[in-house]
Amino acid sequence: MNLIIFGPPGAGKGTQAGILESKHGLKQLSTGDMLRGEISSDSDLGKKVKDILARGDLVSDDIMIDMISNRIDQDDCAKGFILDGFPRTVAQANALDEMLSKKGKQIDHVILLSVDETALLERIRMRIKQSGQDARADDNEETLKNRLEVYREQTAPVLPYYEEKELIYEIDGMQEIDLVSEEIENLLSR
Repeated sequence: MNLIIFGPPGAGKGTQAGILESKHGLKQLSTGDMLRGEISSDSDLGKKVKDILARGDLVSDDIMIDMISNRIDQDDCAKGFILDGFPRTVAQANALDEMLSKKGKQIDHVILLSVDETALLERIRMRIKQSGQDARADDNEETLKNRLEVYREQTAPVLPYYEEKELIYEIDGMQEIDLVSEEIENLLSR
């Protein structure tokens, strides 16, 4: 089973991916972690990525797809994977589908965790109050507003691609964690 989880920052994507990993043996794939892994492995691809990032350039879609292709061939992805943070463009979604098709695989479900942005901002305010001096550096209103804007501009435009394929299943990400998990389980058991 191969999934993509979409949703703005703070929607609970990482939390739900972790639950899916433990329940179903799927592997959550973070493109950032994969980039770091390739670099540390000193593979040919890792050397190429290291050079690109050292120049301050973005890693091309071709390299990202090659990296994901290599990663999903590893044993821990045998039962499937969960992509979080990829694809971010329609071109990436097309390239992902082509690569998976060559492997006889496909994306089975796209889970969209929808949230109320005003409530997300309130969550951040509460976390800041509760954690005080121990607050994470990125736990602030301005950072969240910026990340939400980036999501709306860069990632949300990919959703119609998957809507057209009838793969999107929207879940209210503002519910309690266990209710969100229950809805995801209902989807996967169909």
